[in-house]
Amino acid sequence: MGLFSAIKKGLSKTRDALVGELKGIVGAGKITDDTLEELEEHLIKADVGVEAAFLLTDALRENALGKSLTTEQVLDIMRDEAERLLKDPPPFELKGKPHVVLVIGVNGAGKTTTIGKLAARWINEGKKVMIAACDTFRAAAIDQLETWAQRSGAEFVKHQEGSDPAAVAYDACQAAVARDCDILIVDTAGRLHNKDYLMEELKKIVRVMKKVNPEFPQDIWLVIDGNTGQNTINQTKIFNQSFPLTGLVVTKLDGTARGGSVLSITSSLQIPIRWVGMGEQIDQLVEFDKREYIDGLFENALEESK
Repeated sequence: MGLFSAIKKGLSKTRDALVGELKGIVGAGKITDDTLEELEEHLIKADVGVEAAFLLTDALRENALGKSLTTEQVLDIMRDEAERLLKDPPPFELKGKPHVVLVIGVNGAGKTTTIGKLAARWINEGKKVMIAACDTFRAAAIDQLETWAQRSGAEFVKHQEGSDPAAVAYDACQAAVARDCDILIVDTAGRLHNKDYLMEELKKIVRVMKKVNPEFPQDIWLVIDGNTGQNTINQTKIFNQSFPLTGLVVTKLDGTARGGSVLSITSSLQIPIRWVGMGEQIDQLVEFDKREYIDGLFENALEESK
């Protein structure tokens, strides 16, 4: 299933809210402040996100207030605003050798699967990739990541369960340099964004990496679950306060009704979405494309509005 098909399926409830409520609003006569407030409420319920809901309705207030427009015309205005809010990420480029990517996120977001998919993709592109297992709290996490490394053909660095994650990261950085790897992907234990001691542990991992090379890590990517909607925005804000996030990976967009929160994340935080996960298979990770996402969010809605 391609990105467009996955997004079109995943955002069906969001589109239903866009079309169903808009038909009622537009069909009631001229667009007023009251009707825009009603639409805003439904956008928020559809997990488009508070920030994006405000911006979309502000665009309608500026361009449609007091006018009698068709549903298709209103959707066109919202689509244009969504295009303005979303930014395509700059191309991924290696900055140094190895280029170190630190992968962080809450429990269950899909970090391990994402790392396996990234490793497979880069190895298929001819890169030499190493994976570091810095989630040392669970033996199962190490074993699962090692399985992904074997499937993808990546080199693998691990310590025993219960080891210091920062020590694993340090050894992995040194090994990646010694073995002339192009990319080192560093896994970390899932952690709640509101647990200070866990966030401090991540900071320690970063400090230790910089002892090997002050430029490490060149990227810090946060993996977020597309199913969590508005909560995703709150998580991202807190992580970004502690770490200079350089990108986001949005997982599980193939089966969610809350993928509209992508609009709020990008509009409020200006962090590029780099990758989208659409399933468990090793090849089901694609680079984020603004145009395909917006088509998935609005194109079918425009057809249904006619």
